[in-house]
Amino acid sequence: MEFTTDILSVFDKKWALLTAGNKDEFNTMTVSWGGLGTMWGKPVATVYVRKSRYTHEFLDKNEYFTVSFYPEECREVLRVLGSKSGRDMDKMKGSGLTAREISQTMTFEEAEVTFVCKKLFSQELKTENMLPEIASKFYSSDAAHDMYIGEIVDIIK
Repeated sequence: MEFTTDILSVFDKKWALLTAGNKDEFNTMTVSWGGLGTMWGKPVATVYVRKSRYTHEFLDKNEYFTVSFYPEECREVLRVLGSKSGRDMDKMKGSGLTAREISQTMTFEEAEVTFVCKKLFSQELKTENMLPEIASKFYSSDAAHDMYIGEIVDIIK
């Protein structure tokens, strides 16, 4: 497996779709907080999801998830997928993205690159463990995120 990128901006500037579930039932959401690195001797992707997000349910009940990145022309689709809930509507209908089953989970044909991840760890972030200015800025009116770490088991380009 090989992947080259500007590691410090790939999530923040490019955004990504986090997808969990299977071909019969899955959900996707845009994420801009995340990281790529090494942990426990494995290549990993780390993502952060609030409990209130529908995708959170799919992450909790599935062993695999994907993190996929898209060309700039998909920016508007990513914005919509990050602002609407799959609980309330069929987010895929009219999105223009083509769902694709891979390695026990889902991604989309339009992705430039997809990381297939096997969930290794999840944990609730606790505001009492954060600097007060971070807790007040990001969590004064909403619950903290949960962190998910997945081993990158495949990279699909």
